[in-house]
Amino acid sequence: MRYFFVLIVLLFLSTTLSTSSTIDAQVRFGISFNLNNQPAWGPTGYDYVENYYLPDIDVYYNVPSQRYYYNQRGRWISSLSLPSRFGNFDFYNSYKVVVNERNPWRNHVSYRDKYSSFKGRRDQEPIRDSRDSKYFANRYHPEHNNWIKQQRHDNGNRTVGIKEMITIIGKRIIIRTMIEITTRTRIKNNRDL
Repeated sequence: MRYFFVLIVLLFLSTTLSTSSTIDAQVRFGISFNLNNQPAWGPTGYDYVENYYLPDIDVYYNVPSQRYYYNQRGRWISSLSLPSRFGNFDFYNSYKVVVNERNPWRNHVSYRDKYSSFKGRRDQEPIRDSRDSKYFANRYHPEHNNWIKQQRHDNGNRTVGIKEMITIIGKRIIIRTMIEITTRTRIKNNRDL
């Protein structure tokens, strides 16, 4: 229903603006983020992650299901935890490859070959160590509880609900789209002069 509303607003805006001049605009939809659900050992820089590939141990971690996928005797096993053979693995100081593909272990040979050179790399900052405040919303970040307190203080002791967050994001999409259409219209009109 919300997408329908956004589409109607955009259609109205494009119709209104197109009557006065030609518009060259591209509009993209689709917001997806799961920053709050990523593990604290995940690398910074990604608002959305489907899977991590850990080349040091040839294991995948699926963020939405919070499950590990590892090969055992030629079969891919799904588990909430890794077997004891991975017990000493340091997730915070290992390289993680973001793979936004469903069931990436099905293409494991390709990923293993492509990212084998990443084994042993230790140059990613984990979410846990980031001082960027956007990561404080992650429930696993050490500053998360302080961030919650600050949000309650800033919002008059109330937290923002999911429905309200979707509404806020929807409004931001509309505003950004209107700005993009307006900017592209101005550029197009300036070219026509």
